[in-house]
Amino acid sequence: MSEIARVAAVIPARYGSTRFPGKPLALIAGKSMIQRVYEATAACPAIDQVLVATDDERIYAAVEAFGGMAVMTSSNHETGTDRIAEAVENVPADLIVNVQGDEPLLPTFVLDELVAAMRNSDAAMGTLAVPFSLTEKDPADPNAVKAVVGANGNALYFTRALAPFVRTGGTPVEPLLHWGIYAYRREFLYQYIQWERTPLEKCEMLEQLRALEHGARILVVRTTAQSAGVDVPEDVAKVERLLALQEGKA
Repeated sequence: MSEIARVAAVIPARYGSTRFPGKPLALIAGKSMIQRVYEATAACPAIDQVLVATDDERIYAAVEAFGGMAVMTSSNHETGTDRIAEAVENVPADLIVNVQGDEPLLPTFVLDELVAAMRNSDAAMGTLAVPFSLTEKDPADPNAVKAVVGANGNALYFTRALAPFVRTGGTPVEPLLHWGIYAYRREFLYQYIQWERTPLEKCEMLEQLRALEHGARILVVRTTAQSAGVDVPEDVAKVERLLALQEGKA
């Protein structure tokens, strides 16, 4: 097990979005979404440095304006993981945490849980999952990715299909909603981006399957935390209502 001395978190942020162009700069109760995610990440005691990785000057300028740190990256990256790898090339960190930039209500403690779990594991990467019963998501929804986890806490598979499937007479196992926050050991991150996309990855359009297809271990940390992502403009009002409840203003 390689020791983790320093942890960097990277928030990949693109301006272009089919369903919500300019999403990182969308205002959530008067503050940009990227600023809210940045501040929640920076509040995590386990994280030593936070970066926004972007290919857009507007996002870069916005992050600099609120006092954050941004890195300009290539516009040719196929995945957020590739963008993260470029962003931390010259950053001294043993563990790289990929934080989604569209979760302005991110509970800081889940990042602590993930980093702590990786410190006590020799898995190449780690991620999070939440029991569906604690969410409003439908396990049958292909947009809600399911994590199938073994007794040792490592991922067996990730899928858009309903899994595990309970056959008649079978014993039910509650499905887990995969939460797309990742932690990569530095050496594994640079190994991962050298691999070609794999058959299952291209089938389900889930890039974490590339790691499993190459035999890498992915630790899945079960959490009870919940967050609220912003996928379309209509989600902004929903998140603002939740924020108001959290702050006792509703």
